Amino acid sequence: MVFENIRNLREDNDKKQQELADYLNVKQTTYSKYELGKINIPIEVLIKLADYYSVSLDYIVGRTTKKN
Repeated sequence: MVFENIRNLREDNDKKQQELADYLNVKQTTYSKYELGKINIPIEVLIKLADYYSVSLDYIVGRTTKKN
Protein backbone atom coordinates (compact mmCIF):
# COMPACT_ATOMS: atom_id res chain seq x y z
CA MET A 1 0.00 0.00 0.00
CA VAL A 2 2.80 2.43 0.84
CA PHE A 3 4.34 2.11 -2.58
CA GLU A 4 1.00 2.75 -4.29
CA ASN A 5 0.41 5.87 -2.23
CA ILE A 6 3.81 7.41 -2.90
CA ARG A 7 3.51 6.68 -6.62
CA ASN A 8 0.01 8.17 -6.77
CA LEU A 9 1.10 11.27 -4.86
CA ARG A 10 4.05 11.76 -7.20
CA GLU A 11 1.94 11.34 -10.31
CA ASP A 12 -0.87 13.55 -8.97
CA ASN A 13 1.70 16.30 -8.39
CA ASP A 14 3.31 15.87 -11.83
CA LYS A 15 6.70 15.04 -10.35
CA LYS A 16 9.39 12.80 -11.80
CA GLN A 17 11.07 10.06 -9.81
CA GLN A 18 14.37 11.91 -10.19
CA GLU A 19 12.91 15.02 -8.51
CA LEU A 20 11.86 13.01 -5.48
CA ALA A 21 15.12 11.09 -5.42
CA ASP A 22 17.02 14.39 -5.37
CA TYR A 23 14.81 15.70 -2.55
CA LEU A 24 15.36 12.52 -0.54
CA ASN A 25 19.06 12.38 -1.34
CA VAL A 26 18.84 8.89 -2.86
CA LYS A 27 19.46 7.51 -6.32
CA GLN A 28 16.58 7.41 -8.78
CA THR A 29 16.85 3.61 -8.86
CA THR A 30 16.41 3.49 -5.08
CA TYR A 31 13.33 5.68 -5.27
CA SER A 32 11.96 3.47 -8.05
CA LYS A 33 12.40 0.44 -5.80
CA TYR A 34 10.44 2.25 -3.07
CA GLU A 35 7.54 2.76 -5.49
CA LEU A 36 7.69 -0.84 -6.69
CA GLY A 37 7.71 -2.19 -3.13
CA LYS A 38 11.03 -3.94 -3.73
CA ILE A 39 12.77 -2.42 -0.71
CA ASN A 40 11.51 -1.13 2.61
CA ILE A 41 11.27 2.62 2.96
CA PRO A 42 13.08 3.99 6.03
CA ILE A 43 10.86 5.90 8.46
CA GLU A 44 12.91 9.04 7.91
CA VAL A 45 12.09 8.90 4.20
CA LEU A 46 8.40 8.33 4.92
CA ILE A 47 8.36 11.40 7.17
CA LYS A 48 10.11 13.51 4.52
CA LEU A 49 7.58 12.37 1.89
CA ALA A 50 4.64 13.19 4.19
CA ASP A 51 6.12 16.66 4.77
CA TYR A 52 6.85 17.16 1.07
CA TYR A 53 3.27 16.41 0.05
CA SER A 54 1.69 17.94 3.18
CA VAL A 55 -0.12 14.72 4.02
CA SER A 56 -0.23 12.65 7.17
CA LEU A 57 2.15 9.79 7.78
CA ASP A 58 -0.93 7.62 8.30
CA TYR A 59 -1.99 8.40 4.73
CA ILE A 60 1.44 7.56 3.36
CA VAL A 61 1.45 4.15 5.07
CA GLY A 62 -2.16 3.38 4.22
CA ARG A 63 -3.70 3.62 7.70
CA THR A 64 -6.22 6.19 6.48
CA THR A 65 -7.61 7.48 3.21
CA LYS A 66 -7.65 11.07 4.52
CA LYS A 67 -4.63 12.97 3.30
CA ASN A 68 -4.50 15.33 6.30
